[in-house]
Amino acid sequence: MTTTGEVHRATAGGPWWWERRRSALFDIGLAGVSAAECAVEGIPFARNAGLPFAVGVVFGVLAGSTLVLRRRWPIAVVLVSVAITPAQMGVMLTVVGLYSLAASEMPRRIIGALAGMSFVGALIVAVVRAQQDVARGDVFQVGSWFVPFVAITTALGVTAPPLLLGMYVGARRRLMESLTERNDSLERELSLLAERAEERAEWARGEERTRIAREMHDVVAHRVSLMVVHAAALQAVARKDPEKAVKNAALVGDMGRQALTELREMLGVLRSGDAVPERTAVPLAAVGAAAAAAASRAEAESGDGGPCLAELEELVGQSRAAGMVVEMTVEGEVRVYGAVVEQTAYRVVQEALTNVHKHAGGAKTYVRLAHRGAEVAMQVENEPPPVPAAASSVGLPSGGNGLVGMKERVAGLGGVFVSGPTDAGGFRVSAVLPAG
Repeated sequence: MTTTGEVHRATAGGPWWWERRRSALFDIGLAGVSAAECAVEGIPFARNAGLPFAVGVVFGVLAGSTLVLRRRWPIAVVLVSVAITPAQMGVMLTVVGLYSLAASEMPRRIIGALAGMSFVGALIVAVVRAQQDVARGDVFQVGSWFVPFVAITTALGVTAPPLLLGMYVGARRRLMESLTERNDSLERELSLLAERAEERAEWARGEERTRIAREMHDVVAHRVSLMVVHAAALQAVARKDPEKAVKNAALVGDMGRQALTELREMLGVLRSGDAVPERTAVPLAAVGAAAAAAASRAEAESGDGGPCLAELEELVGQSRAAGMVVEMTVEGEVRVYGAVVEQTAYRVVQEALTNVHKHAGGAKTYVRLAHRGAEVAMQVENEPPPVPAAASSVGLPSGGNGLVGMKERVAGLGGVFVSGPTDAGGFRVSAVLPAG
């Protein structure tokens, strides 16, 4: 019994071995008809055997009633039919028993052996009855071939049709069960694919949220940190040096405008890509939409609107204007890289300078950029701050995501990122990006 059949049987609620009540009633009805037939045929059998009629009737009823077991034990039904064949009774038992046996899950060799036994029994009985009819003159014999022809035709007529029909029905039922199992398997596979697609869509949404958070951090943190530094300097020199205060105020305004400009550019990129719809019913479509949106965002991000290495001098100059002592050196032949590589290199230097403003105010900083054959390397190293509490006096908050964001950016391009304190008490950030 297949898994599908077991589930069907468990849910059908039929009595004993029947899958449905209708099947039980049908088999009981067949057994009743077979018992009646064998009971009637048991009367001449008892007369020929010299037994009381009641014995023949009871024997016929018991033999015919075994048809009720045709679904559970078809071999026993066929053996009973073969056993009572010499008594010239049980035609219905033989026909239905062979059909049930052929339609069952029994091996072909067992079906063939029992069918052969039934055929031989029916052939012997047919030969005997044909000879008796010819001897009594009930049938006119046209030749010596008449008795064998009638016997073989009768035996084949009793055994072949139910056997072939049962084999066809059994093969069809097994095919339907196989198709049902395959359909269930496909449904399970589709369910797993849907779950995986939903997981991919959720992963894509998480990656997008992380990317947006990283961009917001890189765009806002540096500009706002410089604005806070200049505002603190403006507060300190407002009364002592009005001219320097005016200059610092202008720098704060420029920083704010640049921050707003970068925010507008980033929001424009976000608006250009279609939002990923929340489709739990069709997760594969959600994955397609997410992929399309990610592709459009990547295309927009790889354009000329993002920062590049040529703007590092301006970035360092802004830190110098905020009071930081910065030395920048460039090694190797200057060349142009891919937009994503240049933007990542710029963001690493930008975030490293922002961290110096936050945690080591007043410390001398060294920015090194090296152009190599197949890669570009950058390093930002600061000395210990002259006053340990200088950074905390400015009051710059720290979210703790700067180094993580830099590492994710560099790793996403297949590069190497290293950060940590130096032996002199400062801090160093190094990154190497492939040029391709």
